[in-house]
Amino acid sequence: MRLLLVEDDHALAQGLKERLRLEGFAVDWAEDGIDGGFLGGDIAYDAIILDLGLPGRPGLEVLQTWRSTGVDTPVLVLTARDAWHERVDGLKAGADDYLGKPFHVEELLARLQALLRRTTGHSSTTLTLAGLMLDQDRHCVCLPDQREIGLTGMEFRLLRYFMHHPDKVLSKERLLTHLYDQHAEHGSNLIEVYVRRLREKIGSAHVVTQRGQGYVFPSNP
Repeated sequence: MRLLLVEDDHALAQGLKERLRLEGFAVDWAEDGIDGGFLGGDIAYDAIILDLGLPGRPGLEVLQTWRSTGVDTPVLVLTARDAWHERVDGLKAGADDYLGKPFHVEELLARLQALLRRTTGHSSTTLTLAGLMLDQDRHCVCLPDQREIGLTGMEFRLLRYFMHHPDKVLSKERLLTHLYDQHAEHGSNLIEVYVRRLREKIGSAHVVTQRGQGYVFPSNP
């Protein structure tokens, strides 16, 4: 999944980027409201983490613009711990959740995961579909024969995205957009490489090629 982090505190942003990447997310970072507003309106992110106290353009104004132009991406707002009015204003403007600063990264991760589960219709940290059980905390998958298989970071991202979008044709371009951040270097055949590796671990029936269109993860392989 691909996230947008809009935060002007460089030290905080760098720490969050690294931790979020370890958790299996691709992360784009904007350090002001102008760039953040543009990215959030231009790219279909899976979720956005938005600080309200931004230079260039206030976070609340950025959020209001997104919502008024039809951007429905889930947004987790970061506010000052004692600024209750910011939290209220943010929720009224269309935020889906908020977190006061300073915060523990574990709480941010828990709130973000809960937000994504609500958005995708899953209530558990374990995704179960097509005979597979994907453990999002441990980055491993349990096969129908009960074997547990460890996944690399990109294999985990890819399988999670497939399982969140079953029975849909997913083009290579769409997969690249959601699996890599804006600065990542990737060749045109990289998705093919990871699909092949994933098939070797979970079985080829779980990822079907639609020639000229992309791939499908069937809910009933």
